[in-house]
Amino acid sequence: MNSLFLVVALAVGLAVGYFLRKFQAKSRIGTAERRAEKLLEEARQKEKEVVLQAKDQAIKITEEAKKQENEIRQQILRIQERLEKKETDLDERAKELERGKKDLEAKNEDLKKLKDELMAGKDKQLEALEKIAKLSREEAKTLLMDHTEKFVKDDMLGLVRKLVAQAREDAEREAREIVTHAIERVSAEVSSETTTSTVALPNEEMKGRIIGKEGRNIKTFEQMLGVEVIVDETPDAVIISGFNSVRRYVAKVTLEKLIKDGRIHPAKVEEAYEKAKKEVGQMIKEAGEEAVYELGITAFPPKLVQLIGRLKFRSSYGQNVLKHSLEMAKMGTLIAEELGADVQVVKQGALLHDIGKALDQDMEGTHVELGVQIAKKFDLPDKVINAIQAHHGDVEHLSIEAAIVDACDNISGARPGARKDSYEQYIKRLEELEKIANSFEGVEKSYAIQAGREIRVFVEPAKMDDWAAMKLAREVANRIQQELKYPGEIKVQVIRELRVVEYAR
Repeated sequence: MNSLFLVVALAVGLAVGYFLRKFQAKSRIGTAERRAEKLLEEARQKEKEVVLQAKDQAIKITEEAKKQENEIRQQILRIQERLEKKETDLDERAKELERGKKDLEAKNEDLKKLKDELMAGKDKQLEALEKIAKLSREEAKTLLMDHTEKFVKDDMLGLVRKLVAQAREDAEREAREIVTHAIERVSAEVSSETTTSTVALPNEEMKGRIIGKEGRNIKTFEQMLGVEVIVDETPDAVIISGFNSVRRYVAKVTLEKLIKDGRIHPAKVEEAYEKAKKEVGQMIKEAGEEAVYELGITAFPPKLVQLIGRLKFRSSYGQNVLKHSLEMAKMGTLIAEELGADVQVVKQGALLHDIGKALDQDMEGTHVELGVQIAKKFDLPDKVINAIQAHHGDVEHLSIEAAIVDACDNISGARPGARKDSYEQYIKRLEELEKIANSFEGVEKSYAIQAGREIRVFVEPAKMDDWAAMKLAREVANRIQQELKYPGEIKVQVIRELRVVEYAR
């Protein structure tokens, strides 16, 4: 009974749930349909509003376009009116120009007729003057020009002579003042460099240790360093001799290190040599840096500064080349400031004028040629290169800066105490050069110039042809090499020329 009741209750519950579910679904569907209709109505209303707004905006745009069109038309009309007016004005001006042209043509015709009448009258007057003066027109013209030219030439010559003489006096006086002022402001030392170096010894026993068993130590030392060690009777000292000043100084430092160490044998010589070479290299670098710093030069590359430092160990006629170059640079700076020249060019040219001497003991060529090669290698300015090239007068000065460098070189080398080479020795060397040249047959005369760096030999053209002159130059050079001692190179120049002079009396 209970089971039946449960079944009936379950069936009734299911039926009631089904109808309730169906009723809720219908209610929701009706609500959704009403909402959809409402949204659709709102969309239609918005569509009508948007269409109305678009129509209003289109009407406004159309009206603005019509307004702009009217304005553009008005502007075009105004431009057309102006163009028509200008065209009318141009037509009027063209007509005026045409009338002016006709008037000018008429006036030119009148002027031409008047000119012809004047020329005819002038010819008649000239004919009358020719009859009176008994001279033709060309003769009178020539006579007048000759007198005028002579009169003007005499006046001009007198004026030129006066101006040249005055200019020379003024230039010489001003040059003396500038050079004297520069020399007074530059202090310089007296030269004392030689081609030998003396090394002090603690005792006489050290000489034997330097020589070594069977001369082994001294031979190794001389071969390795390229110098000559002189062990003589000088007490407690040995002498190092060598033409290369840098190598000689390295040898001196090496020997001093060996003496200080006390152990002298070939292996120690090599070890001391390497240390001395590094020390001297550092000294060279510091000397170059100090020189460019002292002159305020910042444009030089490190390798060029290193070459400048080598000049500290180079001397010429007893004068230290680096001190000589610094002296020139300071003197040249003062002269350049007085003359308004380029001070930096003068400084660089003076400091580098003998830079070739840093390498002339190791390479072939004159110090001028080597200096020019170095300057070109480091891309120095053309004015600096010319100052190096022209400081012995081998080429022409292309700038006032080059002339200043040349003048400072002569002043620095000529001042008292600058060089050890005495006046008598200098004259003797020049006489020996000329004596060798004059000893050859066919030589008319010879002159030693450029402080003995060049010998010019004049030959008799009737006794010697071109091939013989070339042979003579080679023979003179060979004789000079064999018989004379001199630094650098000597240029032998043989000149063969024929001059014919005749007098018309």
